[in-house]
Amino acid sequence: MPKIIHRIGGFVAPLCIALFWTSTVLVELFGSHAAVAQLKSLIVTPGLWILIPSIAMAGGSGVFMGKTRPGRLVDTKKNRMPFIAANGLLVLVPCAVVLNRLATAGNFDSTFYVVQAIELIAGPINLALMGMNVRDGLRMAGRLRAAPAQV
Repeated sequence: MPKIIHRIGGFVAPLCIALFWTSTVLVELFGSHAAVAQLKSLIVTPGLWILIPSIAMAGGSGVFMGKTRPGRLVDTKKNRMPFIAANGLLVLVPCAVVLNRLATAGNFDSTFYVVQAIELIAGPINLALMGMNVRDGLRMAGRLRAAPAQV
């Protein structure tokens, strides 16, 4: 059961972040302020209600499964998780909430765009870290071979 929970959380969390990031870029480039406000509202509700549990599912099940498994890849994944969680909970979630409040109030000022820039930088960082954890998990499961050493 933990493997299934881990797979679901490990699939949904990066999918949410990628969807939020891509839709944000597209609506900022091609949408109106009303469209931006609508998107920010959707990212907070229901978006964060999907993202936060999926990160918790992936992280919690990963910790559970990693307790009995030694190795460098397990340790590497464990060391990445605090950064993923901190970036998600201390940067991405607050940015989403602040951006939603600002957009709903029609405040598309410099504060909005600074917070938006922070969010647009933090999202790909989390995606990269999550991607590295997925890669290492696939290697641990034997579904992906390690890259050959370069000479």
